[in-house]
Amino acid sequence: MCGLESVGAGGYGDPVPVIEAHSLTKTYGELNAVDGIDFEVAPGESFGLLGPNGAGKSTAMRMIGGTSLRTSGTLLVNGLDPETHGPEVRASLGVVPQTDNLDPELKARDNLLMYGRYFGLPYSYLRPKADELLEFAQLTDKASEKVDNLSGGMKRRLTIARSLINDPSVLLLDEPTTGLDPQARHILWDRLFRLKETGVTLIVTTHFMDEAEQLCDRLVVMDHGRIVAEGSPASLIRQYSTREVLELRFGSERNAALVDRLRGFATRIEALPDRVLLYAEDGEETLNAVRREGLEPLTSLVRRSSLEDVFLRLTGRSLVE
Repeated sequence: MCGLESVGAGGYGDPVPVIEAHSLTKTYGELNAVDGIDFEVAPGESFGLLGPNGAGKSTAMRMIGGTSLRTSGTLLVNGLDPETHGPEVRASLGVVPQTDNLDPELKARDNLLMYGRYFGLPYSYLRPKADELLEFAQLTDKASEKVDNLSGGMKRRLTIARSLINDPSVLLLDEPTTGLDPQARHILWDRLFRLKETGVTLIVTTHFMDEAEQLCDRLVVMDHGRIVAEGSPASLIRQYSTREVLELRFGSERNAALVDRLRGFATRIEALPDRVLLYAEDGEETLNAVRREGLEPLTSLVRRSSLEDVFLRLTGRSLVE
């Protein structure tokens, strides 16, 4: 697709970062929406900004895209400051906003053509490019359909196709799968994998931890405008959690009451309203030990640790607010 060649993480030499942010800050009155964060993104990398609603993810994304001015700090996108070189930066970016803003009166293919005209691209380029992108988004048979007749997943794929009309080197995806059913999410993930294989750098904001594990090479977890952890999904799980988690349900009235009796069985315990999480290296052995103590849960589940467990430890609350 985009015909880009870059040296990503693990390649020869040290690639120049596509995005560099140092002490990046955005304030609204008394609120520090983004509070002095630092991060870099390598070319060809899939980089995630994770956190609950209000953590500062979308604000950071708007500053990268040049649609929101920073309060302080430095920010470079492809070596340029979005505030002083806005047109050049935006020409290298593809943007997928949280909410689809397609023209509902236009047909799917016409949405791509009209958007391309905003970049001053000629129809001689846009016509074959639109057909290529519709095929990529698995929407060729919907080219003549009006947007209003498309499903939510189709609209999302069309929005991604539209964002690629200018052959961007960096694609900004703000909560790309919010509101989609599981099947539509997996189709979208597949399209994004394919983009990454062509060398496009992906910047993804999400509060879905499974999505981050699927899409991101590396990520930062944000909370209250700050970065509280950074690394690959696997490294964050190793650092902040155990190999396995034992989930026990004793009943809503008994879960909290039994926490003290369970403390000796795990490295860490998280008491949630509907269950108790025991973090241990061997979940089955921990369950057997709990039962030997005479405690019989109504239900039990042993699973591997996930980014959700990391999130709970770092922020102390559920993922979706």
